[in-house]
Amino acid sequence: MIAGLAVFLICAILWDAFYTPSTRPRPLRGVVTVTDSAKPDSAAPAPHADSVVAAAPAPPASPGQQLSYIDQLARAEIRRRLRASAGYNYLGEVVAESEDSALHRWDDRVSRPVRVWLPAGTAANFQPAFLDAVRSAFQRWEEAAVPVRFDVDADSEHAEVRFRWKVQFDIDRTGQTDLTWDQEGRLLSGAVTIATFDPKGRPLSADDVRVVALHEIGHLIGLDHSSDSNDLMFANTKVRDLSPRDIRSAAMLYRLAPGSVR
Repeated sequence: MIAGLAVFLICAILWDAFYTPSTRPRPLRGVVTVTDSAKPDSAAPAPHADSVVAAAPAPPASPGQQLSYIDQLARAEIRRRLRASAGYNYLGEVVAESEDSALHRWDDRVSRPVRVWLPAGTAANFQPAFLDAVRSAFQRWEEAAVPVRFDVDADSEHAEVRFRWKVQFDIDRTGQTDLTWDQEGRLLSGAVTIATFDPKGRPLSADDVRVVALHEIGHLIGLDHSSDSNDLMFANTKVRDLSPRDIRSAAMLYRLAPGSVR
């Protein structure tokens, strides 16, 4: 049995030699533009939303620290599954473009929902309908069967995720998400900021806010950007609803263990 495991590990290592993720750091900022502030129809372009994702600093590894035999096998299997799913979803792209080659997600938060504080805003053009738009975006991700739940009625004192409203970003965007995670890749907290005007000074509608929130909640559950403009998680969002690849990418993320895959 030991000999069989040794052969499996050698095969996994040799197979992994063909996995060469990009060494480019993940882009932290992107373009955000609402192309139409009027009431959108099904053919209207979506407002673009982007995020800044910041990791909680992890303690440095001890000198000479090495992964256990079991951990090496587990990571090799995750890399195999990411390669096998290329095209079917974009989770492999997310890992390849990340600075730490890691998966980040909430851990076991179905029966214990993530607590979200969703306050009314005081920014110009804020509308009560914006709150319903954000709730609708959370519900859409829940309908996609992503195994993480959010309690959007939490109070500010106990919230793990906080929403904020501002008139306009200084750079070309309408949304921003900041996340922290532990050294094992488990998400700990988040802050989502949504503007009420686009970078050109045009007011956002409630449906624009829904699309921005959909994109930002995608980051909130652990996804980064897709390279395909047909996906809602494309950096410069073009569509107004989740794509099948968005849903498959999120589903796979929550089937894999968080943390580094290298």
